Amino acid sequence: MLVNLIAHTNDPEKTVAAAAKLCYSDAHIETLLEGLTPEKTAAFLQKLSDFGHASPIEHASFTFGIEGVSRTFLAQVTRHRIASFSVQSQRYVRLEDFRYVIPPEIECIPEARAKFIEAMNLDAAKYLELVKSLEDAHTARLMAEGLDEKKARAKASKQANEDARFVLPNACETKMVMTMNCRSLINFFNLRCCNRAQWEIRAVADEMLRLVLPLAPHIFAQAGPRCLTGPCPEGAMCCGKMAEVRDKYAKLKEEALQNG
Repeated sequence: MLVNLIAHTNDPEKTVAAAAKLCYSDAHIETLLEGLTPEKTAAFLQKLSDFGHASPIEHASFTFGIEGVSRTFLAQVTRHRIASFSVQSQRYVRLEDFRYVIPPEIECIPEARAKFIEAMNLDAAKYLELVKSLEDAHTARLMAEGLDEKKARAKASKQANEDARFVLPNACETKMVMTMNCRSLINFFNLRCCNRAQWEIRAVADEMLRLVLPLAPHIFAQAGPRCLTGPCPEGAMCCGKMAEVRDKYAKLKEEALQNG
């Protein structure tokens, strides 16, 4: 799994502070950024936090490049609707180099790992066999309809990919570009940094938090699972490890700020 921050709003905290300033003063648009020192910016952001006024933080966004994750991860992350996603297509990209993600609980059991890899190798072989069968059949049909072989093969290739992908497993690797504004990111961290989140999306969330914190330390000061700032909201499903979780994120944030 690899997460890169590939773009973000320029000076995200100042941008948010400018929006907040407009809400609470008679400032004019042309002078909105004037006088926004780091101290005043921090003060505006603290005011937003104290008031629970979250809409101004939507004006800053971050764009991530994510790869080495599974289609299982994709199914979960796209449930976060206030975000933008561009995902490598299995319709247009043929998986000649079939890669997959092995869950840690399978990786650490030799017998389970061997069975998993055997299943992945079989899936890869069946996928390529199906691609070839479909492509050959579609090419013959299209040539019979009047296309020359080169054009028929090119069109048939895409049609073959479209249907052959149905045999690919959830473990199959994918990659994407994802953009979220700060408000959506905080919600994402609340839900996906939690111990009850699935391991893969939790690992991605942790890495995303490491990347954004140095750029917007006031906005993301309390970011993480909800138990960092109050009682666990999971009720009977609580992991029971609140002290460990708080210690983990205190260290993660300290390291992120030092290295940022």
